[in-house]
Amino acid sequence: MTEIHGSCHCGQVRFRLARAPREARTCNCSLCSRRNAIMATVPLEELTLDTPWEALSEYRWNTGVARHFFCPTCGIYTFHQRRSDPTQYGVNATCLEDFDISTLEISHGTAGPEMSVTEEAHRQGRSGPVVSD
Repeated sequence: MTEIHGSCHCGQVRFRLARAPREARTCNCSLCSRRNAIMATVPLEELTLDTPWEALSEYRWNTGVARHFFCPTCGIYTFHQRRSDPTQYGVNATCLEDFDISTLEISHGTAGPEMSVTEEAHRQGRSGPVVSD
């Protein structure tokens, strides 16, 4: 297997994947639709962070389950731990070096609006958007 390296724009956040991803998805939740990322599916154990975790910025919203990581210097979203499957990372495929994203099988998510919790009691005190009725 060939490792795949990835980084943010300025290079402060660096990581590598144990192998090339084969599938990816887009999402239509309020966050993902704004960042317009193609997120490669990677099991947690197949991503190695070469940058100390403390060097990343993290954003959580809504239920706080999904953990979105990005570079505090250039602002590029690099990967996130998924709420829909916390055993996976969604990796920004455009951050992968020397990788042709056209080789990915891309599915287009349509359940994004349902991923937003409307009841304040279920949000665990997290900040972020609430879907109004």
